[in-house]
Amino acid sequence: MGSPSDSFRRWFRGAGSSQSRSEEKNVSAPRTSRRSTALGDFMRGLKPQGEQKLHVLDLGPTSPNNIAFLTELGMRVYNEDVLRASQDASYRVAGKEGAEQFDESRFFADNLAYGSDHFDAVLFWDTLEYLPEPLVVPLVEKIQGMVKPHGTLLAFFHTKDAGPESSAYRYHIVQPDTIELEPKPGIRLQRVFQNRHIENLFKNFASRKFFLGRDNIREVILVR
Repeated sequence: MGSPSDSFRRWFRGAGSSQSRSEEKNVSAPRTSRRSTALGDFMRGLKPQGEQKLHVLDLGPTSPNNIAFLTELGMRVYNEDVLRASQDASYRVAGKEGAEQFDESRFFADNLAYGSDHFDAVLFWDTLEYLPEPLVVPLVEKIQGMVKPHGTLLAFFHTKDAGPESSAYRYHIVQPDTIELEPKPGIRLQRVFQNRHIENLFKNFASRKFFLGRDNIREVILVR
């Protein structure tokens, strides 16, 4: 199994080049600060067991803030930008009658190569709302198998008032209950989940706790 640093390098294939750094700089945007009740709840639940470090998986774009913040708390941080990976054209193949299909089997062969019960917690952020449809249910099932019993997930969902132009974000943790949101232009909202859809999607989890924000965001804490 790869180390957090191995995961970091894997997701930045060639990112050490000046071209990649320039591209990243060009797409950066001003951040806005947001208090998150669910993040505070999530952070309070991350309690190490003895000397063993907690393993936390961040499914959003890599944030040096998140790595530093969680590492300073004694956690091992892994990052898998599944949304970025899902946009790779090599996962789109010709199906029946030439219709384009997403090759989810190949996607999971290349990504999220972790064993069962590996993680204590997962930062899902708003990833599920922007993924290709064929990946949504399989990703939840994959993550469920990778999370330890009683492990915790944090996920964000737009409410029904969100428009299709609602931006995807890179989330940066700055305080246990505060994040900074950095817009990621060019990524369109694919779907809006209602409470019953979320409950059905995570039906095999032991519990679900909802927090409704004032900015059309529904925050959810899920426990396996």
